[in-house]
Amino acid sequence: MYPAEIVIPMKEELTENGFSELLTPQEVDVQLQKDGTTLVMINSVCGCSAGSARPGVLMAVANSAKKPTHLATSFAGFDVDAVKKLREHLLPYPPSSPAIALFKNGELVHFIERHQIEGRPAQMIAHNLIAAFDQYC
Repeated sequence: MYPAEIVIPMKEELTENGFSELLTPQEVDVQLQKDGTTLVMINSVCGCSAGSARPGVLMAVANSAKKPTHLATSFAGFDVDAVKKLREHLLPYPPSSPAIALFKNGELVHFIERHQIEGRPAQMIAHNLIAAFDQYC
């Protein structure tokens, strides 16, 4: 598990921009049962999370005409049980962090894995998400 002093600033990048934290398996299940769309960012300490994933997610939410009903996040290697539960909802995809998932009425409708984040600019991640928001939100 990562030390809190490393993780908290990375969490705050999302929570200070409207994302609620999913800290327990129960919170994950409750969130994903809500009506509408839920964007979930599985946050991470890696460079691609800092350089592409978090900025891309924030860019998409700020610049999309259509937006998810709910914004949520959980941190891999820190919110261990919550991330484990999230990954159950992401099957058959293998564990990935960072990762970005869009659920509609509890069903996974769009997923961006780490290999689709690494080496790509935040703008590309944002465009991918905006297209998904246009389709599902």
